[in-house]
Amino acid sequence: MYDKSEEFALRIIKLFKHLQTNAKEFILSKQILRSGTSIGANLNEARGAESTRDYIHKLHISFKETYETQYWLRLLHKSDYLTAKQFELLDSACTDLRNQIARTLISQKKKLK
Repeated sequence: MYDKSEEFALRIIKLFKHLQTNAKEFILSKQILRSGTSIGANLNEARGAESTRDYIHKLHISFKETYETQYWLRLLHKSDYLTAKQFELLDSACTDLRNQIARTLISQKKKLK
């Protein structure tokens, strides 16, 4: 999950560079950069959690960031900054990451019971 989030963040950084340099898009690109890299940042912060509840909280933040990231991806696609293929690849990777985070959240919540 941590490696996948880092790989995803690197893809988002490349997208950001492309949008800024080639498409001259400066608003949405900053939003996608912020949310897309936040997923992994919060997952890595969770590694240093003070408790299981803190770990779950940080995982949940990452989980929510996947939804925000997909929102920006949809807007970029619908405004023709992303091709259908680019959108599908990034959206699918984000969904996979969210599903992995969700499975971890479920297992961690069971530990609390």
